[in-house]
Amino acid sequence: MQRPLAASLLTALALAMTLALGACSSAVAPAPKDTRAPAAPTGVTAVAGSASTVHVMWSAAGDDRAVAGYAVYREGRKVRDLPATTLMTDVVGLAPATRHRFTVRARDAAGNVSPPSATVTATTLPAVSEDRTPPTAPTALRVTAEGSRAATLRWFPARDDTRVTAYDVYQADARIHTVPGTATTAHLTGLRPGTAYAFTVRARDAAENSSPDSTPADLTTAPSPGAPPNTAPKDLDATAGKGEITLTWTPPKTGAPVTHHELHLNGRFATTIVWGATPPPGRATYTFPVQDPPGTRYTITLRAQLPDGTWGDFSAPRTVVVR
Repeated sequence: MQRPLAASLLTALALAMTLALGACSSAVAPAPKDTRAPAAPTGVTAVAGSASTVHVMWSAAGDDRAVAGYAVYREGRKVRDLPATTLMTDVVGLAPATRHRFTVRARDAAGNVSPPSATVTATTLPAVSEDRTPPTAPTALRVTAEGSRAATLRWFPARDDTRVTAYDVYQADARIHTVPGTATTAHLTGLRPGTAYAFTVRARDAAENSSPDSTPADLTTAPSPGAPPNTAPKDLDATAGKGEITLTWTPPKTGAPVTHHELHLNGRFATTIVWGATPPPGRATYTFPVQDPPGTRYTITLRAQLPDGTWGDFSAPRTVVVR
């Protein structure tokens, strides 16, 4: 009478093991293979900056997962591989007065490559005799917000002993956009809501001489719906003296005295500026020593400590050159 019971027990154990193995198998099943290629990049432009360079820009491509990088092609041959965070590049070493064709393709982490973008063309400038004189700085730079993620810059043209061939837009001392030398406007996209920006523009000639920076134009984009207002220090100014840098700014209005500010140099924390219980009224001033050689560039930002002890938004950056 015990044999049927033992057989039933063995059958039940076998069934349980089968179910357990099936569950384990489904738990470690590999993710579906990514076979879908990204969309082709759009908004591709090409601008000749000199007799030997062309600046290529494009808008970010879409993918069902994420774009991992971009490749730039000239006459169908790959000339640049770039990470997904980079949406522009200079193609160099070109022949003067020559027409070139450019396309851009996106790729994802699985190696899927998009179709090529629309083809754009640019003709390098004619070769010029040796030119060591840079253009003058563009003047009257101003910026107008367009929603919380875009803006338009406008300026008065620079002057050059030959001619201005391009204008380069900089944010935090990094070039983010280039337009032809005949343009006096630039449209910027991909900005972050509720963020303080400072933009400058430099003029460039055919010999790749760049002008000094224009006066900065500050912009704080509108916050996202429901987000708190921006708490960045305002109107930061940085002046280099011999062996020192002096900062002046207007602390944010927080409902309480602002006694602490964080100073960041080139994106890294440098020091905390502390005034104690009673900060100075009106604009604040702080001078600190620098030991780097003349010509060293610093990008400076500040943020204030809020009444709840947290740190507020960063100021618009300022770039200063050590004397």
